[in-house]
Amino acid sequence: MKRMKVNKSALVAHIVLICFVLFCTLPTLLLVTSSLSDNDSVFRNGYSFWPKEWSLEAYRYMATQGQTIFRAYGISILTTFIGTISGLMLTAMLGYTLSRNELPGRKIINFLVFFTLLFNGGMVPTYLLYVNTLHVKNTIFALLLPNNILVNGFNVLLVRTYFNNNTPKELIESAMVDGAKEFRIFFSIIMPISKPILATVGLLIGIGYWNDWYNGLLFVTDVNYYTLQNFLNKIMTDLQFLSQNMSATSDVNSIIANVPSGTVRMAMAFIGALPVIIVFPFFQKYFTKGITVGAVKE
Repeated sequence: MKRMKVNKSALVAHIVLICFVLFCTLPTLLLVTSSLSDNDSVFRNGYSFWPKEWSLEAYRYMATQGQTIFRAYGISILTTFIGTISGLMLTAMLGYTLSRNELPGRKIINFLVFFTLLFNGGMVPTYLLYVNTLHVKNTIFALLLPNNILVNGFNVLLVRTYFNNNTPKELIESAMVDGAKEFRIFFSIIMPISKPILATVGLLIGIGYWNDWYNGLLFVTDVNYYTLQNFLNKIMTDLQFLSQNMSATSDVNSIIANVPSGTVRMAMAFIGALPVIIVFPFFQKYFTKGITVGAVKE
């Protein structure tokens, strides 16, 4: 019976990658088990991968906020869906335009896009622009437009580089000879052959919208427009406020005693991360290829 040849370098590489996977997985596992732990046990014994006392109190407390959580989930899903589709289309169109060498002023526009990665207008001018000029406060647009999530300079340059390196110029020229206009070329030829970069940028934009809480913090005061991240942040702020003002009344003390504040934070973090954990595996193969190819220099 022949012995199987072992590639030592491949074996070492696999061991290193397995270690990296464990480093990435263990914190998530600790997050889940901590959210299922008894709050008093956590304070006594600390966090562990196998709790001494299991409890669903954190999730029962979250269930008491059920209607508001479902609304916040809906707002997050809506803004993520609209923002991802809109941002992906705008990013792809601008990236494709900048990949065309015959574009007048191409270098200047490229510089302006790159310039946005280095500098911004600052928080106060940005706030005044969106609130006083665009009037987006307490509207769905407050969660979609600010802070460069919709069109990000890095994503534009990533898409532009991908189109430069992976779009056959002969294919575009052939389509033009056949009478196709720019929009027809873009939607019928360029988009179908660019799935890796589109999936990559779409995932980056989607995660940006899903995790965003800064826009809501600045531009939203109406609870009806809170995203999931803003609502979870509000719960954490309320718990912190109660714990810092324990001496106010005996009623406050009894409320705090019944709130599993430590494990609630873990449960909130897990609830916020769960959709991304579910979605990412479906985009992983495109994400890896898109990042690798799109990052190659011209």
